[in-house]
Amino acid sequence: MSVHLERTQSLLKELLIEALSSLEDSRISSVSITDVICSRGKYNAQVFIHTDSEDRAMVLKALRKASGILREYVLSNSGWYKCPKLEFVVDESMARAQSLERIFQSIAQENEAEKKA
Repeated sequence: MSVHLERTQSLLKELLIEALSSLEDSRISSVSITDVICSRGKYNAQVFIHTDSEDRAMVLKALRKASGILREYVLSNSGWYKCPKLEFVVDESMARAQSLERIFQSIAQENEAEKKA
């Protein structure tokens, strides 16, 4: 991947984090952005999010509605002449990492119980 594309993705991620925190909608202001992946031509960007909310569909719908505002924020603060189309995706890697951590903890507890017995 080119350095220019990585720099673009990093700046886009920072700007989107700022934009989300400035919104007054509590459903999406608490969303954290884990990663941004731009297409090669920078016309589209997948924005991976993590949310603690149980109703992820509602959060995604609110983010899709706010995408115009988010794109305007990015354009006004970046100096770019275009902003990629934003596609929001729930990042499942955090949940997988947490479940693996729970599995490792239970294995460690079982091993300790066997040593004591």
